[in-house]
Amino acid sequence: MRARELGIEIGTGTPGRLNAITDVEGVRVGYTTLIEGDDVRTGVTVVLPPEQPLFAGPHRLNGNGELTGLEWVRESGMLTTHVAITNTHSVGVVRDALVQDAIERGMSEDEWSLPVVGETWDGLLNDINGMHVRPEHVFTALEAAADGPVAEGNVGGGTGMICHGFKGGTGTASRVLKEEEGGYTLGVLVQANHGRRDRLAIDGAPVGRSIPLERVRLPGPDSPSGSIIGVVATDAPLLPGQCARLAQRAGLGVARTGGAGENSSGDIFLAFATGNRDLGRTEGTVAVEMLPNDRINPLFYAAIEATEEAIVNALVAAETMTGRGGVTAYALEPELLLEALGKRRGGTSASKEARSA
Repeated sequence: MRARELGIEIGTGTPGRLNAITDVEGVRVGYTTLIEGDDVRTGVTVVLPPEQPLFAGPHRLNGNGELTGLEWVRESGMLTTHVAITNTHSVGVVRDALVQDAIERGMSEDEWSLPVVGETWDGLLNDINGMHVRPEHVFTALEAAADGPVAEGNVGGGTGMICHGFKGGTGTASRVLKEEEGGYTLGVLVQANHGRRDRLAIDGAPVGRSIPLERVRLPGPDSPSGSIIGVVATDAPLLPGQCARLAQRAGLGVARTGGAGENSSGDIFLAFATGNRDLGRTEGTVAVEMLPNDRINPLFYAAIEATEEAIVNALVAAETMTGRGGVTAYALEPELLLEALGKRRGGTSASKEARSA
């Protein structure tokens, strides 16, 4: 189940064929999901760019989190590794596994790797101190990486995550610009583990406040102590500074769903652009193209909308999960969501047709 299957259309932009980050040509996504016994609810997600290096730029909305390798991204303006997302205490093992993978793919002794690995905390549902993510799980995710439809909800690094007091996890969405705007494609993938229940808004409606706690219990305190990692990809010819500006707009998508980058939240975003290639040359000069800044606004809007929709897709796709110590994170069931949206709009349907009727 995805937001658009429920008639929830975020913004005015047009999604790509898959409405996923994999709509950007060459981008692949892979997962390993770990659900074992009563206490293991975790995993790892990998996003593979079509080649390395590519121009890239990060943005930090709030920094109580981790996305390794960003100092070199900022310094060089380039993404030189795959991107992975997991739980907070597994960042190290995932990073090391990506280095090992690079070695096995032919990295010489004179080369080095600073992998980009992000995290959010799944310790309510998962035995996070058990260190259950191992190198072989990263290798499995890499081998499974594909450019087709992307699984959402309780998968990969998002397996044990909670978003706005509901079961959260992995979500994705995309936008294709109009031909007169360049026809570029932009996709976003998020690992959503942030936000308070009473702040959740979907398509402008205060959904969190419209669903009483007696109908959907919280898994714990209604606390803002959570995080979100977002990866933005586009085929537009952007330079590093423009990528950083694009990553910054992902934070506005988080805000539209009620996220605020609270003190205890780690909200970190990375954008990379595939419009310039062959950037790893070591001789001569490299010719690059740049989209004029005066034409970048449609990409900003696309990043905002796709991030918002990716978060909603994570919520809609996620299923109720019970984990460590019997803690249960309840799904945002479609019927409840549509009821909340209908109450706000004076109807019973969230569809565009219902609003225009």
